[in-house]
Amino acid sequence: MSERELHCDICGSIQPFEAPPCVDGHGADCPERACTGCGAAIMMVVSIAPRRSTRRRAAVHHRAA
Repeated sequence: MSERELHCDICGSIQPFEAPPCVDGHGADCPERACTGCGAAIMMVVSIAPRRSTRRRAAVHHRAA
């Protein structure tokens, strides 16, 4: 089990969190953590913002009526 210090909302302070044995096959990359003080569980999710396209859009030309 890997351990990491995070803020626990239940304890109200920084506590060691550990990754329980993962039954989903994530191994060391499992997003689940449990507070060693109170047992509160959290999910750690990494969000990756989409990259902007490097291609330029063609200019739109409007015709007058």
